[in-house]
Amino acid sequence: MEWRKRGIVWCPESGHPLMSSHAIAPTPFLLSPSVIRVFVTVQDPQGRGRPTYFDVSATDPAKVLGVAPGPLLDVGVPGTFDDNGLMALSVVRGASGQLMMYYVGFELCQQIRYRLFTGLAISDDNGASFKRYSQAPILDRSDSELFFRGGAFALMEEGRFRLWYVAGSSWTEINGKSMPVYDLRYQESPDGIHWADQGRTVLQITDPDEHGFGRPWVTRLPNGQYHLFYSIRRCSYGAYRLGYAESSDGIAWVRRDAAMGLDVSPTGFDSDAIMYSAVITVAGKTYCFYNGNNFGEDGVALAEMVD
Repeated sequence: MEWRKRGIVWCPESGHPLMSSHAIAPTPFLLSPSVIRVFVTVQDPQGRGRPTYFDVSATDPAKVLGVAPGPLLDVGVPGTFDDNGLMALSVVRGASGQLMMYYVGFELCQQIRYRLFTGLAISDDNGASFKRYSQAPILDRSDSELFFRGGAFALMEEGRFRLWYVAGSSWTEINGKSMPVYDLRYQESPDGIHWADQGRTVLQITDPDEHGFGRPWVTRLPNGQYHLFYSIRRCSYGAYRLGYAESSDGIAWVRRDAAMGLDVSPTGFDSDAIMYSAVITVAGKTYCFYNGNNFGEDGVALAEMVD
């Protein structure tokens, strides 16, 4: 693949007290033939994330059409799994027409740095507002996925929900810092709400320089082939790089990371890291929204696939 980088599209500038910095994990959703709604997570001065959105033109996604007046969800009440922030990662339209937002909640811990579990919020007004399905996670801790069950990406196909997510039960020390270890799992559900305690591992860590795969994003081509875009945590870089894989069924993946064709720049906002890719095709053109250095500190960037 070949991409043309188009730079930063959006960063928070509203002066809202809960939207002071960052624009993390862009999540594009085709709201109408002319509008792409990009759900994104912004941070408050304490570094706690809350999801919001901005709208861009479907014919020119570098053109911002509007911005939400504030966050769509607040952090959870003290003691809940998302009391230190939440990050929207996938939005899918359910069978009844509701929008279902899968998000990861951050919970700080004493004996380990944090835990990550997946929550669900639902919109009845086509993405203008969301309400939590539950104050508890829909992907909670289990014996086989003890500390991390996050990064969820959902597709609805043939009346079933398909979910790709990251999970893990261990930590490793890198340059004196405790870092999470997790790989990519897969599950199916009839309603998108109830899931098993253990998923099927579909992308394992095999390179000793890798310790995690972040934010999977899956697309399906008209010919039935699946493409997986994900982020790779490398020990040597101390930062994310983008990965890519292909599959005929969305379960058995062949890694083709070198074919991704989108990497860090020599200088600028994505010179040290590139992560959280989200790919969408509209009117025959394919775009990739992504983050750069320091988890989207400079905002959401856009790249356009070159034919």
